[in-house]
Amino acid sequence: MTDTMAASNRQRRIEGAGFLLAFCACVPLANWMVGNVGTVCVDQGPCLLPVAPGVLGPQIMAPSGVLMIGIALVMRDMVQRRLGKLWTVAAIAVGAALSAWVSPGALVVASTCAFLFSELADFAVYTPLQRRRLVLAVLASGLVGLTIDSLVFLWLAFGSLDYLAGQVLGKLWMTLLALPLIHLLRRRDEKLGLAPA
Repeated sequence: MTDTMAASNRQRRIEGAGFLLAFCACVPLANWMVGNVGTVCVDQGPCLLPVAPGVLGPQIMAPSGVLMIGIALVMRDMVQRRLGKLWTVAAIAVGAALSAWVSPGALVVASTCAFLFSELADFAVYTPLQRRRLVLAVLASGLVGLTIDSLVFLWLAFGSLDYLAGQVLGKLWMTLLALPLIHLLRRRDEKLGLAPA
């Protein structure tokens, strides 16, 4: 192995470890935000943030933790890009366990299932697309993951999809905000000759 390849592999592993830590941090941070960050905090309920203005109707609100779940979907993609599929599946398992551990008692099943199913769906969509079209892969896998996360969580937690729009929009904003950074990362990878894992 040449020195350049060794340096490239070392850089990819270091960056992958950073993405892995960020991915794992999203789970407890999302749970903390739900109870502590928002423009409105419902008594015995979540703290909410506006995710869409109320131009033609009421503001669309979402629990603040959805922002971190949107970031988690993007970080999962970056873990796979840097560390590969095996590390990604392990990260999803750790994330699901963290979700079960830090979720409020009544929401453990909903939170864990939503995390597990959405991250696996993200994995399934991202994997075939990422080598050819990284930005599209992150967007498409994020859209699938955030929709599944919202549907599964709301249905299992509340038996209702009343807050689906806010859940989806909050996660979508974070995915869209990450896309320019993903584009820059891909361009930097090309310049440095860093291939995906």
